[in-house]
Amino acid sequence: MASSHTVQVLQHYQISPPQGSVPLTILPLTFFDIPWLLFSPNQPLFFFDFPHLMTSQFTQIILPNLKHSLSLTLQYFFPLAGTLVIPPQHYRPHLNYTEGDFVVLTIAESNCNFNLLSGHQPRNVQDFYQLVPQLVDTNTTKLPLLAVQITLFPGFGVCMGFALRQVAADGRTFDNFLKTWASICSAKSNKYPNLGKFLPCHERALIQDPSGLELIFLKQWLQLKGLQKELVNKHTNTNGPIFPEMLRAKYFVGPIEMERIKGWILTRSTKLFGSTRLYLSPYVITCAFIWVCWTQAHLTHIGEFLEQQHYFGFNAGGINRLGYRVPTTYIGNCIAFGRSMVKRDQLMGENGILYAAKAIGDTIKELDRDVLGKAENWISDWNALFGSGPHVIVTGSPKLGSYELDFGWGKPTKVDEVSIDGRTHAIFLCRSRDVVGGIEVGLALPKAKMDAFDSLFRKSLKSM
Repeated sequence: MASSHTVQVLQHYQISPPQGSVPLTILPLTFFDIPWLLFSPNQPLFFFDFPHLMTSQFTQIILPNLKHSLSLTLQYFFPLAGTLVIPPQHYRPHLNYTEGDFVVLTIAESNCNFNLLSGHQPRNVQDFYQLVPQLVDTNTTKLPLLAVQITLFPGFGVCMGFALRQVAADGRTFDNFLKTWASICSAKSNKYPNLGKFLPCHERALIQDPSGLELIFLKQWLQLKGLQKELVNKHTNTNGPIFPEMLRAKYFVGPIEMERIKGWILTRSTKLFGSTRLYLSPYVITCAFIWVCWTQAHLTHIGEFLEQQHYFGFNAGGINRLGYRVPTTYIGNCIAFGRSMVKRDQLMGENGILYAAKAIGDTIKELDRDVLGKAENWISDWNALFGSGPHVIVTGSPKLGSYELDFGWGKPTKVDEVSIDGRTHAIFLCRSRDVVGGIEVGLALPKAKMDAFDSLFRKSLKSM
């Protein structure tokens, strides 16, 4: 399905921290960062209603403040303006900032229907690709980490799109970066009262590594380095959909729906699992429900592979699980990886949600007991997960307040993630904009599978 969406690039800017504000800095990668060397950039989008905004008003009044505040923000989050350095042979990759390094800020204008793009109904994924910037790799040993694109929809709104290499920042760090930028941008003077709670800590020595995970991951990365391009192309999609009529949509699971699902699970869990107490957090309930709907939308019947394992992969925050203090403003990655497994006949059966909830809940309980207990298997677990057909991966997190972002023209109308398209088998989760305790679920599927998912989602909730 071809897109009628056209985007005209108006200008490119190179935004650096204020001159002389940041010294030459080299930051080593911790074991939390190294696995992300194998992945393509995240591509989050933030849509803002901005009625009556004209291009001339934006470029003359708003843009200068956005550029200036981004420069000031990069003074604190300077690694994002730097590069990922991948030396030849067996030298360790690292992050590097040098005076004059910059983030490319692209300003563009679109003729597309803003209300359709910022809505939650199914929409052609092609309409979203031009809203994210490209991370241009002109040097294979020095890679940019962040790019920004602001697309204007004259008279309607603004979309802020990003491309971010997660090797430099997890979702928590990126959320702090965005809120720092927004805080500086929206300040009425040169005083920024809320800035202190977001300013980053760059001390990599805070991350302890008694098990030698850094060396384990570096060795595994070096072994996979030659296959990295193939891995990325196989499991991510940055150039558009691989299926015709690929659609993007968002679904909502609120406290009412969660209680309904939880009650349904509890009425059946004793018969299935005896006295075993299930861990049924809002996250577990939502993920279990979506996992089953997603799987059944892809498989019309169980088939002959009854014992085949289906995988559900997700990230888990490490800041509060490490057993020692790491500030929430630490810049870099501090997340663990969880992988849950359920056999096909169980997942596709009438009790599929129970099996899914138990598997995800048990994995989280293991991470709570020892977040690094199986960390040496993270990369191999990813390979096993990606190598299987039946798998789902979660990106994003409902713990992040993405809808709290305010640059001075109100909170986002919609937050989305473009990189889940195509071959990723990924879903995007974020905290609800309007309902306390609710979770928004974004996914991209071929039209036939999206129709099947939509039907299963609604019928399953109604039947509970």
